Amino acid sequence: MTWGTELWDQFENLDKHTQWGIDFLERYSKFVKERLEIEQTYAKQLRNLVKKYCPKRSKDDEPRFSSCVSFYSILNELNDYAGQREVVAEEMGHKVYGELMRYSQDLKSERKQHLQEGRKAQQYLDQCWKQMDNSKKKFERECKEAEKSQINYDRLDNDINATKSEVEKAKSQLYLRTHSADESKNEYAAQLQNFNGEQWKHFNVAIPQIFKNLQDMDERRTVKLGETYRSFADVERRVIPIISKCLEGMVTAAKAVDQRKDSAIVVESFKSGFEPPGDYPFEDYSQNLSRTGSDNTISTPKNEGGVKPDPKHSISKTAKNKLWLFGKKPKAPSLEDFSHLPPEQRRKRLQARIDELSKELQKEVDQRDALNKMKDVYEKNPQMGDPQSLQPKISETMCNMEKLRSEIHKNESWLSEVEGKVSTRGDRRPSADVNHHAPHGRESPEGSYTDVPNQEHRSPPHQPDPRQAHQPDEFDDEFDDDDQLPVIGHCKALYSFNGQNEGTLLMKENEVLYIIEEDKGDGWTRARKQSGEEGYVPTSYVEIAMEKNSKGAVTYI
Repeated sequence: MTWGTELWDQFENLDKHTQWGIDFLERYSKFVKERLEIEQTYAKQLRNLVKKYCPKRSKDDEPRFSSCVSFYSILNELNDYAGQREVVAEEMGHKVYGELMRYSQDLKSERKQHLQEGRKAQQYLDQCWKQMDNSKKKFERECKEAEKSQINYDRLDNDINATKSEVEKAKSQLYLRTHSADESKNEYAAQLQNFNGEQWKHFNVAIPQIFKNLQDMDERRTVKLGETYRSFADVERRVIPIISKCLEGMVTAAKAVDQRKDSAIVVESFKSGFEPPGDYPFEDYSQNLSRTGSDNTISTPKNEGGVKPDPKHSISKTAKNKLWLFGKKPKAPSLEDFSHLPPEQRRKRLQARIDELSKELQKEVDQRDALNKMKDVYEKNPQMGDPQSLQPKISETMCNMEKLRSEIHKNESWLSEVEGKVSTRGDRRPSADVNHHAPHGRESPEGSYTDVPNQEHRSPPHQPDPRQAHQPDEFDDEFDDDDQLPVIGHCKALYSFNGQNEGTLLMKENEVLYIIEEDKGDGWTRARKQSGEEGYVPTSYVEIAMEKNSKGAVTYI
């Protein structure tokens, strides 16, 4: 099948189809470009990872343990693997993406040329048809004028009252009209014959050739896409052997790990060569003392054979430092009234929703007013439209307004409830100055955007007053290292806290701390760093995960 014979009248559709083909080719080119960019980013991140964990070291720092040697071998293999990803990106850019972009430009030029030829041929045929149609209309007019002259001549010739000059004039006019009609007839016949010839050439020679050229162009485009698909796969296939060698090298490095060899290295590194000490002899200092009959034996210590346990170490350090190994507990699902959020965040979320609903309500009110005005105009000027045709739209707008008012009322009731709780809590505990603010244009923890300029940190929630939470003497007593409290959970810092007040603990954002005492309602939680440093942190600044066996296990978000 050829487009020239089967699609002789589908010039516009072929125009659209060839344009779609070029667009599809460019879309695939964009896909290849994004793919190679992913490969480049992946390779760069792998190299940075290798560089991070394989720093420069001197000969004295060379690893001796088989596990370390294998790990650095794996890093070297991973670095070679990253190089192969760079090769993939480079080959895709050169052999696939670059070739597609050049071919796309050639296709656009060729398509433009063929379509211009088709439009020229169509314009020439339209011109021939217009000339033929004009000659046809002229022939029709001349025939009508000749008929009128014939009727006029016959009327005067049969009229006994007509003069001879009038009859001769009518005869002369009839002759002129008849002669003009014959000339128009001959011209029309010639133009018709010429148009039919040009039309046959158009649909049997010119258009088939142009459409055949477009078909060949489109088929070459399809073949080119298939070739680039294959090239796309071949780029990956060519690096598979080298990547396999890299993976085999990693497996070989893993097999080279020898626990006995590493243990021997430890022994070799730290063995002192001394013999273990022997038993200490008993030294009797009571030989010069007088004894009673009951004191002839040596008394043994109360804790003979044992050691008095140290109260500091009565709790397993492993148990104290227990954390959730696989990250934080899952968060509670989001609720419509935002009750899963802290009060301040919930208040801001509800206020933002109320503002949004109010804007939508105002739009509906404006639309209702506009429809009512249009209805009034239609009632005063019925020729402009039917007033009743606007009633369904007005009813729909009113219904939307009622729904929005209901939603606003519901959210306002929730907001009133939250604001009541927040104000009560604020009366109990006055807020302290906060030194961290949200950056300009960034999203705050409550989910809204702030426009405060010249700020560099995210704004934390309300910070309680440490003076109302605990007194200094309580801090001194509770941080006594001789009696450490057990770990009952852990927490992750959502914001940085400077810990400038006495008894508070400095923490950085995303830092993990141990929980040793829950919030007692004053907004402060007692925590311990991994270094052993203890102190109080704002409860709203951390995300807490309590141990399953602790009392009152709660997760704060």
